[in-house]
Amino acid sequence: MKSKALLQLAEEFGTPLFVYDADIMESQYKRLVNAFDGLKLNIQYACKALSNQAVLQHFNALGAGLDTVSIEEVQLGLRAGFTPDRIIYTPNGVSFEEIQEAVKLGVKINIDNLVMLEKFGSEYGSSYPVCVRMNPHIVAGGNHKIQVGHIDSKFGISIHQTRHLTRIIEAYKIHVNGLHMHTGSDILDVGVFLQGSELLLEAAFHFKELEYVDFGSGFKVAYKPNDVSTNIEELGAKLTERFKAFCKEYGKDLELAFEPGKFLVSESGTFLCKVNVIKQTTATVFAGVDTGFNHFIRPMFYDSYHHITNISNPEGAERIYTVVGYICETDTFAWDRKITEINENDILAFQNAGAYVFAMSSNYNSRLKPAEVLLKNSKAHLITRRQTLEDLLVNQVDVSHLF
Repeated sequence: MKSKALLQLAEEFGTPLFVYDADIMESQYKRLVNAFDGLKLNIQYACKALSNQAVLQHFNALGAGLDTVSIEEVQLGLRAGFTPDRIIYTPNGVSFEEIQEAVKLGVKINIDNLVMLEKFGSEYGSSYPVCVRMNPHIVAGGNHKIQVGHIDSKFGISIHQTRHLTRIIEAYKIHVNGLHMHTGSDILDVGVFLQGSELLLEAAFHFKELEYVDFGSGFKVAYKPNDVSTNIEELGAKLTERFKAFCKEYGKDLELAFEPGKFLVSESGTFLCKVNVIKQTTATVFAGVDTGFNHFIRPMFYDSYHHITNISNPEGAERIYTVVGYICETDTFAWDRKITEINENDILAFQNAGAYVFAMSSNYNSRLKPAEVLLKNSKAHLITRRQTLEDLLVNQVDVSHLF
């Protein structure tokens, strides 16, 4: 969006403010669909990236499926209109009771633990189909915290445990209809996906009743100016050819599934905040803003880069600033960043704020969560109101009589 339009939204809805562009979400979705043209394709939006009901309804209308990792996300997906057969539930470390609850709701189940799979087989036998998540032991991802396919990862059943896995399946007559992997996030190299695909497709021949193969996601998006992202078109061309050859060898056409989250929503999001203070020390010029890592934790948690522009002074001369939040501990969004000259009350815009930002926000320091706005049909629609102090107290029980 242009600076003037963003300033108008900041004026109308206040700051801090999340702004999402539905057209960008749709463009990213269609780009994936077009890249894998000619296959039975299922793009399942990974809603942990951004789980607002309006966003879920938008992807449901586009024809996407839904990737969920908790029973609450399953329930949110059902409320948003997704039918159970279009929701895949891929938990990690949950109780068996939660898996049973997902079965009652009728969604697709994806299990990544041999012990849980054995319990599942004992309970359901062949009566309820299940997908299994394999760990290919591939180190992939932009940060060690988002690498999930390596040998020390808690995720997935080791590819080297395939024989043990098939023994459990045979003993309990488990109906395995899907095979899944996810190696990590922010993967640039198309070769990593192709390497992982070879391992998964090779393992697929151990399972005779497959209906789909799910390659997870992890596509890299461009965060910095002139940054590069995963070449989806190259991946689509190469993997489509390979998957068609696999299906021919397997004996039937299977569905190819992906579970993108960041790829679909990251670039759609802009985060707006106001500059409270400019503070110059002996070494640094700080721009202190009306937000913190309670709203936008990625730079502190993942060391991630988010491009910041001063939309109140877009044509000004550049100076070097360290942009910091108002949380009472180290709370830095950008170190020694070139930004056009900043003054108090200027509005700063953080790019790539659609994925894993509001979803990871908190009320730390008893700060209130921001509002969220969705741009749809050239209009701004409020989809989450700004919290009030009463929202912080709504679940607290009054025990003042004790004192």
